[in-house]
Amino acid sequence: MSGNTFGKIFAVTNWGESHGKALGSVIDGCPPGIELSEKDIQVELDRRKPGQSKVSTARNESDNVEILSGVFEGKTTGTPISIIIRNKDQKSKDYSEISKIYRPGHADYTYQMKYGIRDYKGGGRSSARTTVGTVAAGAIAKKVLKEKAGIEIISYVEQIKDIVAEIDFNVVTPADVEKNIVRCPDEKTAKKMENLITETQKQGDSVGGTVVCVIKNVPVGLGEPVFDKLSSDLARAMININAAKGFELGRGFRVATLYGSEMNDCFFLEDGKISTESNNSGGMLGGISNGMNIHFRVPFKPTPTIHKEMKTINIKGEEIKFTAKGRHDPCVIPRAVPIVDAFAAIVTLDHYLRYLIYKR
Repeated sequence: MSGNTFGKIFAVTNWGESHGKALGSVIDGCPPGIELSEKDIQVELDRRKPGQSKVSTARNESDNVEILSGVFEGKTTGTPISIIIRNKDQKSKDYSEISKIYRPGHADYTYQMKYGIRDYKGGGRSSARTTVGTVAAGAIAKKVLKEKAGIEIISYVEQIKDIVAEIDFNVVTPADVEKNIVRCPDEKTAKKMENLITETQKQGDSVGGTVVCVIKNVPVGLGEPVFDKLSSDLARAMININAAKGFELGRGFRVATLYGSEMNDCFFLEDGKISTESNNSGGMLGGISNGMNIHFRVPFKPTPTIHKEMKTINIKGEEIKFTAKGRHDPCVIPRAVPIVDAFAAIVTLDHYLRYLIYKR
């Protein structure tokens, strides 16, 4: 009932708090014989870490990863892999004031009411910093999927506030995503996004946006009826990411505006392989992958910690005015990209390992 473990065959347990001594994860179910080093994981953590650009928080964490178990002579053993990332740049004094108040948009109030106690330093367990352990686990999942099945996962920023990029998800590459600090493959639109984030930061405010994820080369048959659909597990994973507020598979909410004749993905044969003329369903039918690229979008709210005065309540039940202090992202969306990648990889690998059981 703790809610800290995700997955069935490939299971990830996430642990740690924002300003604790360390954070990390334990990964159970990783296949043996996979070449794995700390460098393989570090590349994804570097994409997520704070202080990487002018549009992210100034907190300076190296996020160096250590593998404590589950790897022998450079290869996975099939036993649990334990990963740790030690905190170094905590400035807990920045949070002393919020021990006595409930910040708007944060989990301070709900954690206090549920547990009767809360770690107020950086939000404790509710902080987005806890995703560092998930990204580490996702790096392993991405590597296994690529090597064992040729499955590739690519996420990118599609929208920041009302600035939207027009991008063909079918042709986006990882290199396209990393061309700029916003992680939007459309360079011209990315510059507009960057300028908006910079201006918003000067005003002491924040902005939200949308991340699109595409999962390529997925075989037909991933997903379980009725309550373990690949689509439902992806939705659950994405909505578990801090600040995520929705999930749209394929055409998403826009399907409500279509006729059936416009929505249906008609089948055809191409070189002896069954494909669909369109991909409005997002690569799944009945919650099971249909062999087309899986694609979905996740909207993220603006960072709740802003340097503007807000109304709130203190622990005495008094109405007060509050202005946040400390270091915070004016926009979390660029750093959310590797987190979406990670959750998508964990879910996809978990279902791929289940799929292999049927193929024996």
